[in-house]
Amino acid sequence: MKKVLLFASGTGSNVENIIQYFKNHHDIIIVGVFTNNPNAKVLDKAKNYNVPTLIFNREELSEGFVLDKITELKPDLIVLAGFLWKFPEHIIVEYPNKIINIHPALLPKYGGKGMYGMKVHQTVLDNKDKETGITIHYVNEHYDEGEFIFQQKVTIEDCASADEIATKIHELEHEHFPKIIERLLEG
Repeated sequence: MKKVLLFASGTGSNVENIIQYFKNHHDIIIVGVFTNNPNAKVLDKAKNYNVPTLIFNREELSEGFVLDKITELKPDLIVLAGFLWKFPEHIIVEYPNKIINIHPALLPKYGGKGMYGMKVHQTVLDNKDKETGITIHYVNEHYDEGEFIFQQKVTIEDCASADEIATKIHELEHEHFPKIIERLLEG
């Protein structure tokens, strides 16, 4: 069995979608959901599927506690699905090309520190872009600068609000993120 470890900070719609996608998979299992937010709704979603969870603080992430917990689980892939903190270099070094992230825009546009969720969608709207999309990429030591794995575009000319853009992006994320995880692990 290939093992996937998920990191998230918020509601966890992508986490729930990934857990559902793999819940009866013959080769891939979700071994945990780690979060920096003790109030994150993702914790309830993970518990609903009996997926173990871990809550950690900034010090535990930077000083080895989280790396120790990751090492215990021996994941084949670490997936950042709405995880808002910068991923520490000491973990990236231990898991080269084994950590991926999803970004709600067509990188390199609208990436970097502070660019996540509705902030991205509002910026796309303010710039009057005709299309946007998602980027799945490897994680390196810089925000949103790792090698691209997959991008998918969607037209947003009919969108009048950031919420309408967010709806289209969530559809793309839910359609493609689990499939890309599966492809990476089976490829």
